[in-house]
Amino acid sequence: METILSIKNLDKRFGNIHAVNNLSFDIKKGNVYGILGPNGSGKSTTLGIILNVVNKTSGEFSWFDGKLSTHQALKKVGAIIERPNFYPYMTAIQNLELVCKIKEIPYNKIEEKLKTVNLFERKNSKFKTYSLGMKQRLAIASALLNDPEILILDEPTNGLDPQGIHEIRKIIKDIAAQGTTILLASHLLDEVEKVCSHVVVIREGIKLYSGSVDEMTASHGLFELKVATDSDKLMEILSIYDGISSLKNEEELIIATLNKQISASEINNYLFKNGIILSHLVKRKPSLEQQFLTLTNNKS
Repeated sequence: METILSIKNLDKRFGNIHAVNNLSFDIKKGNVYGILGPNGSGKSTTLGIILNVVNKTSGEFSWFDGKLSTHQALKKVGAIIERPNFYPYMTAIQNLELVCKIKEIPYNKIEEKLKTVNLFERKNSKFKTYSLGMKQRLAIASALLNDPEILILDEPTNGLDPQGIHEIRKIIKDIAAQGTTILLASHLLDEVEKVCSHVVVIREGIKLYSGSVDEMTASHGLFELKVATDSDKLMEILSIYDGISSLKNEEELIIATLNKQISASEINNYLFKNGIILSHLVKRKPSLEQQFLTLTNNKS
């Protein structure tokens, strides 16, 4: 599979701030990658470096298996790394025509891209009449005008209402389904879990994990348990059960994380033999949030 982007030992310092710290990962063709981390973790700086708008301190990156220079490669890239900036009194079509002039590309994809982002019906409306979500969708249309091989988005749903977030995420999935590689930076675990196939987790510029979302959430799972009385006794008996790696008390539920395969009937029988009758027992796959918290807590 072709490597669209390869980052090796990338470093960026702003005075005493180590914004990107020895970062390495690869972006393979045809996947949706999320760079996940809290605000200030180095996501936007990393995107700025690969798009040639921020100078790196050290390290290297290469586009398309190193076959193209960065200048040539960026002609195959579509990117939105800042808030949409269009002329308020011009229509969607007029704004996109201006983008085409600047990028020196033909106008013939404008209507197609407006349909992709569900703005075709409002193509002759002035930009100033658009909602925030519509403005963001127009920005995505502008980034798609050159039929990029990779689309780069920085916090694509930031500030949007739930309907706007849903629309943007659906559009990202639809674009990816057409074969476009996508790299998005987000601090939203929910966004990465719903949209991305792969994730790079960073904190304070340091990579904590790189791989598929499925692999990150793959484990033996966890149990949610509840007892009508004596939660302390339940915790005590669970703590000596082989296969439970950790226990925590969360809003009246005991969360037992597993380090080997255990069935619900096994744990129920064990507790019953020890005088515990459960009022609630559910086995779950761990969420990306739980894995993320485990990662970041382990690295603190």
